Amino acid sequence: MKPLEVLRPPLLSTTSTTFRSRSPANVFLRSSRFRPSCCSIPPETVRYLSPLIFLLAVSIPVSHFAMNKEQFVLLQVNVDALRSEYKPGLVDDLFLDVFRSKMAKEVGWDSEKPGYEGLIEVANRLMLTGRSSSYTRDAAVRILVSLFPPFLLELYKLLISPLAGGKVAAIMVARVTQVTCQWLMGKCTVNSVDIPGGKSWESGVLVERCKYLEESKCIGICINTCKLPTQTFFNNYMGVPLLMEPNFTDYSCQFKFGVPAPLPEDDSALKEPCLEICPAASSRRRQVSQGDYTGQCPKA
Repeated sequence: MKPLEVLRPPLLSTTSTTFRSRSPANVFLRSSRFRPSCCSIPPETVRYLSPLIFLLAVSIPVSHFAMNKEQFVLLQVNVDALRSEYKPGLVDDLFLDVFRSKMAKEVGWDSEKPGYEGLIEVANRLMLTGRSSSYTRDAAVRILVSLFPPFLLELYKLLISPLAGGKVAAIMVARVTQVTCQWLMGKCTVNSVDIPGGKSWESGVLVERCKYLEESKCIGICINTCKLPTQTFFNNYMGVPLLMEPNFTDYSCQFKFGVPAPLPEDDSALKEPCLEICPAASSRRRQVSQGDYTGQCPKA
């Protein structure tokens, strides 16, 4: 048996009538399973490889693959449908419920408020119950890790991250972030960012106005439950360097996958004053004017 035959794709019909009768999501979900032809690969491993194919399908154009059209017709599904203008739906509610349940489990408490408002209350509780900022960041990293199936992160870091000097992995996670995370951050688009070494990759994600920051009204929550934990997660668990640059004036945020983050002491975002909309901002500004307070958000 040839090594490449260990995992072979399912045979799919390429007739136009069959193809049009299914939505892009259904075509992929029904066709994204591998068929093991060698007993040396455990079924569990095969099952956990399927999300990697989803990442490929939504992030890299079919023209990048030297594959047989008959065999990989599923990759020709119009993935632009998955990248269209953001409109919240049932899938967004599912992502919200899963993420909130993981956060509530970590905190040991859940809000009685429904939906996104309840999520923000849980995030606030995470900040309040943390013994320190570093403890809160570690807890947020654990929440992110718990969202993924076992072995998926290790496989991604092992198989995808080294490709093309990290370019493939950076572009993939940028596309997947844009497709799957708008329920949390609001509308966002993939853009080009400068990479160390004078290169430019389509591995950026620009969040037009971050919903999480606007609803939490707190730089500390942004820094300790989102920015720093997310940078750590992608770098340490997926092998993709990430720099997040939140703008605390217009609430936008620039993700730069493939760009290493600076040390916390060198990160200007950690030295920002409280937001204008912060409930405690007015009293802290009075402290600044009286010389009793440095102006930096105390939770950051």
